[in-house]
Amino acid sequence: MVKNILLLHTGGTISMKMNEKGAVLPNEKNPLLGVSEQLSKYANIREMEVFNYPSPHITPKEMLYLRDTIVQYTQEHEVDGIVITHGTDTLEETAYFLDLTTQFEFPIVLTGAMRSSNELGADGVYNLVEAIQVACSDDARNKGVLVVMNDEIHQAFNITKTSTSSVNTFQSPQYGPIGLVTKKMVHIHQAPIKRRYVEVNSFEKRVALLKVYAGMERDLIEAILDLNYDGVVLEGLGQGNVPPDVAVGIQKLLKANIPVILVSRCFNGIAEGVYGYEGGGKSLENLGVIFATGINGQKARLKLLIGLNQQNKPIDLKEFFN
Repeated sequence: MVKNILLLHTGGTISMKMNEKGAVLPNEKNPLLGVSEQLSKYANIREMEVFNYPSPHITPKEMLYLRDTIVQYTQEHEVDGIVITHGTDTLEETAYFLDLTTQFEFPIVLTGAMRSSNELGADGVYNLVEAIQVACSDDARNKGVLVVMNDEIHQAFNITKTSTSSVNTFQSPQYGPIGLVTKKMVHIHQAPIKRRYVEVNSFEKRVALLKVYAGMERDLIEAILDLNYDGVVLEGLGQGNVPPDVAVGIQKLLKANIPVILVSRCFNGIAEGVYGYEGGGKSLENLGVIFATGINGQKARLKLLIGLNQQNKPIDLKEFFN
């Protein structure tokens, strides 16, 4: 049975070219538009250009618009899978946003490129073909939002960009890929234990993200209060610790009912309350700091933003981040 795939373009290096001076720039017209005719042997493909932005220009508002585009299309058309081309700098955040704000059984697959369309070894079309193959696979159903790059299949929850320029940049440091794309098949060997859906239709509240460092002072933490942010995520030291002066600033935020989410700035491992000294994770946990389990800072910020802006009813943040 031929599958119906919706292909959404959002821009990024996959749709850019390098000029004669070596600068990679967006094209006036996305060169991928019309590629569906070349890929018709894989599926019935319907293309839409949602926007054509470099990925650093994409904000949660664009992510929400992309989500709404998907929801509206699926209400009017039969869909077996969705593929999204996206710039790699913020691809992991868009993927995680869609994972939290959609609840489809069919696959939603994001892909991109590390080399522009006219560079030697351009990887965009190759990754796109593999993403379409995954979106067509029955084994990819009910796996959450996926990222397909460089022959590997990753979950949005785990994936992160690990290199500035390598085509193998996307990795899942904690758990590895959940599957592979070979010359003959799509092979998926893992599935998520649970998924969480949050209904969000707008963003009224703001969340900041700060990396903790040796000797960090409380004024940066207190600025969160002065600037009227509604929440903050801290990338703490080690298993989730901060300097003593930062702990004082955290207490002020908590007293003002501003949620503080803590992750580790380490590449691997999970932040948790262990150390009981001043600024230690256990003492922070006792104050009311919430530890995010197994996600990095940028995803924790996005998750808190979504949680604070959930429609209809307040969300239990401690349960949400468990």
